[in-house]
Amino acid sequence: MSASPSSSAQAAREAIASRLGDLRKDAELTGHELALRCGWSPAKSSRIERARTPASAADIRAWCKACGAEDQTDDLIAANRQADQMYVHWQKLHRHGMRRAQEEVVPLYERTHHFRVYCSNVVPGMLQTEAYAASLLSTIAAFQGTPDDSPTAAASRVERSRVLHHGSRRFAFLLEEAVLRYRIGDAPAMAGQLGYLLAVMALPNVSLGIIPATAQRRVWPLEAFYLFDDRQASVELLTAAVNVTAPSEVATYAKAFRELSKFAVHGAPARTLISDAITSIE
Repeated sequence: MSASPSSSAQAAREAIASRLGDLRKDAELTGHELALRCGWSPAKSSRIERARTPASAADIRAWCKACGAEDQTDDLIAANRQADQMYVHWQKLHRHGMRRAQEEVVPLYERTHHFRVYCSNVVPGMLQTEAYAASLLSTIAAFQGTPDDSPTAAASRVERSRVLHHGSRRFAFLLEEAVLRYRIGDAPAMAGQLGYLLAVMALPNVSLGIIPATAQRRVWPLEAFYLFDDRQASVELLTAAVNVTAPSEVATYAKAFRELSKFAVHGAPARTLISDAITSIE
């Protein structure tokens, strides 16, 4: 596994910092001279160039102007924005509620043909019922201290999940057995959610595997992640969403999915685990 899920974001920031450093050198400016032209302390210029402090759009404009390289400004700002999107704190993403966050990923879902999803903590968003999603999102909002719009956010999440039934997309889901037992919402919400998993398994374009708690593991339980074709892996951490696009890192998550799949059960054994979890609900 990769050492840090945020390494792609850091690598992107370092690449931007390197480009800024090259502009300074091409302009034959010292760090102190650049700082004077920008009205900064020399320490700020040094931190930006060493990728210790992320540059803002305003910082990039000032840097390019000081180096006489205004033609580079737009490209660098665009690259910087992309780096920022690689590692997005949930509190920032949910600052106006969670409904907007559900809607913003619709274009990504619509252009993806092969989804691979691994979850060790909750039912994947694409497989959540509205009641389960509302309970989960309300809990998340309370924990994060962000606005609770869980009813409308849950409805948007379910609407987004209609990609399961449209087009020629393929879906492969892997869930740890514990996900079936974690109680999200009340008993009816949980029973309804597990029942929906049984229904989804009948779809011809969906593969749902359950990793039994008794499986002899060769890969430890990981953070939840989504693979969108072979272009992007989205990893869900406690504090942030990490969007990995570096090919080597995407390949690592694809490898993890393959390895985890080897000791998951499908079909009748998976239905038995889900049915047992339904029976255990009081």
